[in-house]
Amino acid sequence: QLIRFLMTTYKYLKDKTVGIVGCPFSGGQSKGGVDEGPIKLIEYGLIEQLVELGWNVEFDGHHKFNDFNPPPEHEDSIGKLKQPAYVSRVSEAVSEAVESHLKQGRLALTLGGDHSLALGTVSGTFSVYPDACLIWIDAHADINTPETTDSGNLHGCPVSFLLAVEDALLGNNPKVYETFSWLKPLLRPDRLVYIGLRDVDPPEKEILKKYGIKAFSMNHVDKYGIGKVVEMALDAVNPKRDRPIHLSFDVDALDPTVAPSTGTPVRGGLTFREGHYICEAIHETGLLVSVDLM
Repeated sequence: QLIRFLMTTYKYLKDKTVGIVGCPFSGGQSKGGVDEGPIKLIEYGLIEQLVELGWNVEFDGHHKFNDFNPPPEHEDSIGKLKQPAYVSRVSEAVSEAVESHLKQGRLALTLGGDHSLALGTVSGTFSVYPDACLIWIDAHADINTPETTDSGNLHGCPVSFLLAVEDALLGNNPKVYETFSWLKPLLRPDRLVYIGLRDVDPPEKEILKKYGIKAFSMNHVDKYGIGKVVEMALDAVNPKRDRPIHLSFDVDALDPTVAPSTGTPVRGGLTFREGHYICEAIHETGLLVSVDLM
């Protein structure tokens, strides 16, 4: 397996260089601690492990987002959405960082942080590779809209903001569009696939069905096995195996016994090996250009 990993040919990368975007950010949800994740990953040797695998690493330190956050007395909301301006400003900065790495032919690796950061990572990827596809590994669909969200936390909404569809998923509040005016949705429903779902809100199910978005739940993993599920997922969004791939991996896709350090644990998730296999199989396509680990 290691030999296959090392011998993979990369179609879209200039060389074997990883550009790490460190994002200790938790503004898209209300629980403290998730911003410590990327810091600990670096402290515990991620860069050294990448170098051992034969990769060059570009990492200029974790991004500092304190200046993006308004004082508590000026914290904004738009309808149900909490801190949208804060999340928007941070995501825009992340988008620019990811875009910069990709334009230099690097693999962009973003360490988060809550999943609202995908507003930045996915938009950055699709601005460079508009024909890319998105493989979203998660217990949740994160496709709630400003109207359907119960919590108001943007970490449960990024996909609805990214989708390029004719219908207005974001509603009719002009403040939403103004706040996220930098965001240009380029993600088509047929370029998005989920693996690992097991906690999806009823409105999210309706959106998935309405737009024909492929989604493989843990039931599919149990029924077909992870190898077959990954192949079916790739067939759905990358049938000719010629499109760049953005992999967005939320650790809550893994079972809490494997990854307890998530703010949104859901029992019955992926095993350690299933999670690894997804990453291995997608890497071996040679089409991977951008990765989120949230």
